[in-house]
Amino acid sequence: MCLLIGFIITLYICYRFYQHFFPTPDINPNGKYVLISGCDTGFGHELAIELDKQGFSVLAGVFVPDNIVSLKNKLSSRATVFRLDITKQEDIDAAFELVNEKTKILHALVNNAGIADGSYIDWTSMEVMRKVMEVNYFGHVAMTKKFLPLLIAKRDSRVVNICSVAGYLASSSMSAYCASKYALESFSDCLRREMVPWGLRVSIIEPGFMRTPIIHGGPKSFSEFWNKLSSDVQERWGEDLLKAKYAGAGKSTFIKYAEDPMKVVRALQHAVMNTVPHIRYRPGWQSSLIFFPLSTLPAWIVDWVLGKLTKSTRVPASVNKQYND
Repeated sequence: MCLLIGFIITLYICYRFYQHFFPTPDINPNGKYVLISGCDTGFGHELAIELDKQGFSVLAGVFVPDNIVSLKNKLSSRATVFRLDITKQEDIDAAFELVNEKTKILHALVNNAGIADGSYIDWTSMEVMRKVMEVNYFGHVAMTKKFLPLLIAKRDSRVVNICSVAGYLASSSMSAYCASKYALESFSDCLRREMVPWGLRVSIIEPGFMRTPIIHGGPKSFSEFWNKLSSDVQERWGEDLLKAKYAGAGKSTFIKYAEDPMKVVRALQHAVMNTVPHIRYRPGWQSSLIFFPLSTLPAWIVDWVLGKLTKSTRVPASVNKQYND
């Protein structure tokens, strides 16, 4: 058994060295159109700029209208920047008409738009749960279904979905976000397997914490956070514990050492440009060296490790009351 494991490890190392020294070539970007959602900031913004430099015809959707002009000024005349809210079918339909007028063949669709909500299930309203799912999952499904005819008009086109470590490792306080990313992961796998006859490639990007605006979202003050909670949740958890959780929300070691977002942009570029894109990319040390190996362990070990990382010295008010009673 040890010899077999050693042989497999050696074979894998040799394969990685081969990939490094003999990389597969990139495609010719001339005349190829790439549609990217969520180009206001972060990964989508930088990817639009990088692909434009490479010679692709970039179709960049932005959520905030004021960002249209600023992004246009960073791109060449080949690029098209337009308003896009992927939760609105009328916006998706308008985007399709715009793209369809320019080309009948779409080389790549990059589903990048996303929002996050760091909150426990008991603290999260159904409105927020639905909103996160609408943007992070249903919006991308709607975009993919709408643009599928232009993608499968030519073999070797591709869909690239921005997922997360939260798509394979669920953590407390990230319930809505994890649920949406797990859903997008499974959708991506189904799409890849169903589209084999058309030769459509589907890649999934699974980064850890990166230095982008999304990790700094959420309430700006404790009072704002507290006021969003129902009275029974406030009573059940208690102000002291909730205040401690709020204060520690941005102090995670992984957020403190959030990585360079260009690692994700390079993975996205490879997925769009390379002749042999990977099925999954885990850019950065957090995803590849910590979170993914952790996710493969038995569930009770994962529970214990994550419990240690999020352990609090305080207990919920209603639990404390139970102890006293």
